[in-house]
Amino acid sequence: MPFKTLPTEGNFLALENKYSSFEDSAIAILSAPYEKTVSYGGGTVNGPKAILDASAYVEFYDDEFKSELCFKHGIATIEPLKFGKKEGKQALDLIEKSVAELLDAGKFVVTLGGEHTISTAPILAYFNKYPEMSVLHFDAHSDLRESYQGSQYSHASFMARVTEKMNPEAITQVGIRALCKEEAEFIKKNGVNTFFASSIRRGIHKKNWQKQVVKTLNDLVYVTFDVDFFDPSIMPSTGTPEPDGFLYHETLEVFRQLRLQGKKIVGFDIVELAPTPGITHPDILTARLLYKMLNFAFTE
Repeated sequence: MPFKTLPTEGNFLALENKYSSFEDSAIAILSAPYEKTVSYGGGTVNGPKAILDASAYVEFYDDEFKSELCFKHGIATIEPLKFGKKEGKQALDLIEKSVAELLDAGKFVVTLGGEHTISTAPILAYFNKYPEMSVLHFDAHSDLRESYQGSQYSHASFMARVTEKMNPEAITQVGIRALCKEEAEFIKKNGVNTFFASSIRRGIHKKNWQKQVVKTLNDLVYVTFDVDFFDPSIMPSTGTPEPDGFLYHETLEVFRQLRLQGKKIVGFDIVELAPTPGITHPDILTARLLYKMLNFAFTE
């Protein structure tokens, strides 16, 4: 499909056309504002736009990498996908097809949700290109239910759909602190690498737990990031917040370990931001996270 991009006023970082055209950009940001199965709070359909709006206030320069990545590589922001009456598998097929076409065009693709259901699609598109990749899954929930509230395409089941195509041992989950017995049994039986928040906090993975997380991954890594991984104190704007979450600085240490251990991020998605009127810090946090992840992905 031909991809249209958003203008400066609505694109990521409010970049002028010179640095945000499709032809001249190495990075493509695809919004998938899909929300059909949220089970507690809603509003994730507004997440992608909130991230883009907040990004206009993110500085271009990264002091850690001493770089203005956006000007080096270019970031094209694709017009948001329109789902109409598409739900479940039809919606996922649209996302997967779009991501696959962007990959065929040579782009590094960032997909923005929406509920976590959407992540199955970019993961499988990337898996078709990089069958040897691992998936690094940041989340408060394991999302391995076979189905939830009558749907196999629930946000609580997205990773179960991934394991139908990928070896579960190639999946590493971090920050998990809410799951059902069925999911716990699946993890144990199928060898999913799961770092529970309680285990991290009790020191079971030793002081540098981030290093232990990254040791489980293959050289190529796709990241799926549910913002409810963060503690509700810094991320109240999400549909299913859970206590005992993580802070921004300790999260970035996982990405620093990826670099130290020679792993390469091939793509990622960020999901489950449900913007709250009058509270802007979760939006800017998510926009900052996106840009920081790009810096980790592109800096040698």
